[in-house]
Amino acid sequence: MVASRRRVDIADGQAALAAWQQGGVPRAVLATAVRYTLEELSFRVPGNSVEVRVPPFGVTQCIAGPRHTRGTPPNVVECDADTWLALVTGRTSWGAAVEHALVAASGLRADLSGVLPL
Repeated sequence: MVASRRRVDIADGQAALAAWQQGGVPRAVLATAVRYTLEELSFRVPGNSVEVRVPPFGVTQCIAGPRHTRGTPPNVVECDADTWLALVTGRTSWGAAVEHALVAASGLRADLSGVLPL
């Protein structure tokens, strides 16, 4: 298995995430926090069976299983940046986010409750 390459410096990502938790961050800080946490997710649960999308900031693939290569992936999770960061920090639970339609999850493997919060 090839280790995922990080594009966001870990210290910068952690600082951006901490700033987001304080509230009122600029778009660039929000983007860094999202990209860092997406990279962290793919680092902790590597694989290609689930695609996690946080438009417009980033996308990653994670969770071991069948690899997807063309067209729309069979397992997709998508949400906005604030919902994503609330999920990864534990401010919002997976069940609550799904129940309140804050996250769209399709496919048999698109349940991240076992890997969130980070």
